[in-house]
This record gives sequence, structure tokens and C-alpha cells, in this order.
Amino acid sequence: MSLDEDLGAAGDVTSLAVVPADAEGSGELVAKEQMIIAGLDAFVRVFHMVDAEVEVEVLRRDGDEIKPKVVAARVHGKLRALLAAERTALNLVQRAAGIATLAQQAVTAVRGSKLRVLDTRKTPPGMRGLAKHAVRMGGASNHRFGLFDGILIKDNHIAAVGGDITEAVRRAKLNGPRLVKVEVEVTNFKQLAEAIAAGADVIMLDNMDDPQIREAVKLTANRVPIEVSGGVTLDRLPRLAKLGVDFVSMGALTHSARAMDLSLEIQTTKKSTRKSRSAAPQG
Repeated sequence: MSLDEDLGAAGDVTSLAVVPADAEGSGELVAKEQMIIAGLDAFVRVFHMVDAEVEVEVLRRDGDEIKPKVVAARVHGKLRALLAAERTALNLVQRAAGIATLAQQAVTAVRGSKLRVLDTRKTPPGMRGLAKHAVRMGGASNHRFGLFDGILIKDNHIAAVGGDITEAVRRAKLNGPRLVKVEVEVTNFKQLAEAIAAGADVIMLDNMDDPQIREAVKLTANRVPIEVSGGVTLDRLPRLAKLGVDFVSMGALTHSARAMDLSLEIQTTKKSTRKSRSAAPQG
């Protein structure tokens, strides 16, 4: 989909008009800052979707920490193909590396505690698989991939059954997929008590401040795993790690990660030996 956005139906009209068909080129994917690299498989696929004969040499693995000036991959092939794939391939690896790097920072912030950092479904359209992969490469964990592989009862679901959390949990356990845990989002202590009594497998504390979370942990008394969501930042993570919760979900991992600075400079390595056609003489 990303490649289609760039090439449309006509392709790279500039390169098709200007670059000789037999010209060849090469390029290096170079880190301009320290990062956790990710998205290299996607990088390769983009070039091969444009031209299966493009040679891509991957020099690092997803999840590697790399420093500035490190070459992560090299490409060689028809110049037209390299120029057509260049931006899309670079966009994907820059964004994936940004997600992986932010995930690694989050995991580092809670190191030594039991707290596990999770992602969310707040991913760029069409990039969920890559984004979730990048999260893992940074050392964090995936929440449910989509709406199909996990039950999370939120405020709208509860409202649909008259505000009755017990009934919502009952229906989820009766009608939902077998062996799938039922998680319930709560915003206050009354809802927390009701969700626990109803048999929720996991409790999500939504937008609670630190004192509220501390009290919720006491009330839960290790009966049910607790996830914290909403308002989670890198600065807040060390405090949350001390509160005794089990999981924290961070939408920022995938919707706010900064694209890492990598360059992909394409150079011509074999110029065309054919002369370009000139306009017919007038007369």
C-alpha cells in the first residue's frame, strides 16, 4: 500500500523520463544517530517489489543497537528501480527504528521491576504488523494485535448492556472465543470491585493518577493482573514500576515515535552507453 501511494499507476515518471533504462546504481543505508534498527525485512521487500533483481545486502539484524555512521544495508541494481523504491523503503525503516528505539527506552525505564511495557492498536493505517514487530525488537511486548484476538470490555461495551459490568463479563465468557482472557477497563473503584467479582481475567485502570493506582493495587490484592493505560509517558514509567502493577500500555510507542535519522544515498555506478535521442532537425 505504501509503495502504491508513491508510484500510483504510472510509476516514477521522472526517472522513467530521465534515467536511461540500462543505468545501474547502488546505495548504503547509513545510521545518522544511535538507534535500535528495525524494519529491515520491509526495506528488502520494497526493493524486490519494484524489481526482483535488485541486490540487497543486509548487514545488521532487527533489534541491533547501532551507532552513527554504521551501514545497515546496501543495495545495487537498475537505477530506475532504486530511485522508485528509495523513499518508501527509507520511510518504513525509519519509522520502525523509531518505534523500536522508543520501546527500548521504555523497557529500560522499568528495568528491575515486574512491570511489562505493552503497545496498543494505535498504529499508522496499514503498518500494524511492522509496528508490532518493531515494538518487540525494542524489547517491549505486544497487546492484542486487533479486535479479533483479545476481549477488552470498554465503556461503550458496558453502556450497551445498561452499565452492568457483571453482565458484560458474563456475555464475554459465554459468547467469546474459548481460552481468550477477558479484560475489563475501569475508571473508578466501584467498577474495579464489580469487575473482579464478575471474574475478569485482567483489569485495565484507565486514566487513573498514581495515588488512585496505588489504592487499586491494594483493593485488588493480587487477585487479578492489573494494566495501566492512559497518560503513560517515559518520565512516569519509573513511578508506575514502583506501584506494583503488572502491565502498562503505551499508545505513544506506535503513534508518537520519532522517525530515526537514516540516509540512503543512491549513486550511479554504471552509466548508459546509449546516446539519448535528440529532436529531429528542423528545416
